[in-house]
Amino acid sequence: MFIYRIVRFFWSDLTDQEIKKYGLLSLAFFFTIGGYWLLRPLKDGVFFNLVGGKYQPIAKMLSLVVVSVLVMIYSKLVDIFEKHKLFYLLCSIYAVLFALVAYLIGLPTTGPNATNPTLLKISGWIIYFLIESFGSIIVALFWSFTASISDAKTAKKAFPLVVAGAQIGAIMGPGLAWNANFFGLRLLFLFASISALMIIFIIRHFMKVMPKEQLEVNKQEIASEKKSKKTGFMEGAKLLFTRPYLFGIFAVVTIYEVVGTIVDYQMKMQAQALPQYATKEGLTSFLGIFGMSANSLALFMALLGTGYIMKRFGLRFCLLTFPITLGSAVAILYSFYTWGNVSAGFMLWMTFGVMMIAKGLSYALNNPSKEMMYIPTSKDAKFKTKGWIDMFGSRSSKAIGATFNNALKNTPHTLLAYGTLLSLGFIGLWIIAAIYVSGKFKKLTESGQIVE
Repeated sequence: MFIYRIVRFFWSDLTDQEIKKYGLLSLAFFFTIGGYWLLRPLKDGVFFNLVGGKYQPIAKMLSLVVVSVLVMIYSKLVDIFEKHKLFYLLCSIYAVLFALVAYLIGLPTTGPNATNPTLLKISGWIIYFLIESFGSIIVALFWSFTASISDAKTAKKAFPLVVAGAQIGAIMGPGLAWNANFFGLRLLFLFASISALMIIFIIRHFMKVMPKEQLEVNKQEIASEKKSKKTGFMEGAKLLFTRPYLFGIFAVVTIYEVVGTIVDYQMKMQAQALPQYATKEGLTSFLGIFGMSANSLALFMALLGTGYIMKRFGLRFCLLTFPITLGSAVAILYSFYTWGNVSAGFMLWMTFGVMMIAKGLSYALNNPSKEMMYIPTSKDAKFKTKGWIDMFGSRSSKAIGATFNNALKNTPHTLLAYGTLLSLGFIGLWIIAAIYVSGKFKKLTESGQIVE
């Protein structure tokens, strides 16, 4: 089989059983990330035009409230449902909601049957929060599920395969968004609905064909789960603030989101200021180009470098490479803005390049490294604390970044100059957290202990 030969070429150290297992997980992640990256350009393309770009920092801050409620619900569902059944429930809900959005987004905006402008603005807010929650909940659920059926040794070999599948989806999703003028927004939202349904079918097939021993390889977690009692959603927060290792993971994840939110908003505001990207289809198309470019870089790295780097240099090197490289790119951007005397179009594409580095390294290098850190942890840490970190923590950090953006948005100069300096300061803290967490991970895996 052609696909099998490609996988065998790039991941020659995986057994046939591991290829089957992580190949199916890679396919599920393909639809997860592909759907999400299709929705990302749609989210901003719709919001910037129905509501207004100046309100986007406020939307990021309000999403913290929305996700706080979802964290409570998600943590409760972890206790009620088996892990794989959470996919069936949550993806079904999102599939229905995206289909409803597809209907709504196609309603006329002009003429005698035009939709009420106030309704359209409210819809813009709802669509924004819906897509933000999908990116938080389903991605976090996928990695929690994958970590719960993996051990540290296999993860180093196999997680890059999972990421590679995701990156192919992350290229195809924005590729569809790039052609927003051809497909229309209604059809693109229907594609997102179909992606959510495909996740259900793949996970269901995975549970049917995988032998039991492949689902119970994380012996430390199983032992911890057997002796633990059912806990509420606050257990995740309790573990987060009482276990330094988990709080270190929180810092690594959230600090990146602060920096990414600042630079991402800089890029979008620069793009909307140019006439060719002023409409919702135009901005969606631009963001689709960005998604394809960033994720093509990430795929290239996942195929040619991620697995080797993780095995050859270890977790600490992977966690530190990302902030150091991103910090260097941000410093270069600041230098061009301050002393380069360049045009608005040139600055847009310079910022575009920095965001390419941020997203490319995040998906290809940082994400698989970050997810590995959950392996020496209990079920509550994997699902509940991780839920807090990936959903509440991620949203809170984006809200912090959005707060800075909201304060600096009045003039392009303050947004670019001071926003960039703030990013460099946060990257310094990020490096310190990465050093601590990677050292602790090494001690835990060598001793066979877990954080619980």
